[in-house]
Amino acid sequence: MSDRPMLTPSLDQPEMTAYLERLLANHLPDGRGIEIDLGAAVAQAYDRVEHCFAGIRRKYYNVGGSIAFDHLNGDHMAAFLYFVANSAWQATGDTSTPTKLFGLNKIMHGLDLFYSVRMPEVFLLVHPVGSVIGNARYGEHLVVYQNCTVGADAGIYPTFGDGVILYSGVSVLGRSVIGDDVVFAARSFIVNADVPSHSVVVGQYPSHRTLENTRPVRQRVFEPVSG
Repeated sequence: MSDRPMLTPSLDQPEMTAYLERLLANHLPDGRGIEIDLGAAVAQAYDRVEHCFAGIRRKYYNVGGSIAFDHLNGDHMAAFLYFVANSAWQATGDTSTPTKLFGLNKIMHGLDLFYSVRMPEVFLLVHPVGSVIGNARYGEHLVVYQNCTVGADAGIYPTFGDGVILYSGVSVLGRSVIGDDVVFAARSFIVNADVPSHSVVVGQYPSHRTLENTRPVRQRVFEPVSG
């Protein structure tokens, strides 16, 4: 049995399901009903939130020995809406409701994170307004701040290792292979360029530079996830 703390959400699963139904009806009132079992997708998303948030060593995530999930915390809710949309799509193949949930996330949080993007099991969004998280290959322990872009060049997306932080205004594009424990400084930019593990990226391509990262990303932000 896992000794991981339990999730303490601000809304229980039936309350959250009803809340999402109201949000979708109010923000995207196309008159079409929800054609999937939204409650089942919410239940799966709660499991994923519990696992994800248990690995985050930050204020508002682990509170009083419990894993906190507050529907009024924008960072929490942005991750949760992705989990619901992705879980629904994986379980049913439906695209209508996941597309609406994706749109709701953009409306509420300014985040462009499509439901079919394969995010890591443990990641952290830090007020991610204006960020576009494209269909790259992501390792575990990813951190994304505001106004970041992960995108393609000529149809090719980046690949990320374990433990990567994208601070505000970062762009990573194209055939870029990013190693483990890499930190992108604010407003850094690369396209079709590789970054070795244990690096800090500063500046903008083609004049960007890599410095040594002496503190692993997991030590900065995350704790090991048990169970």
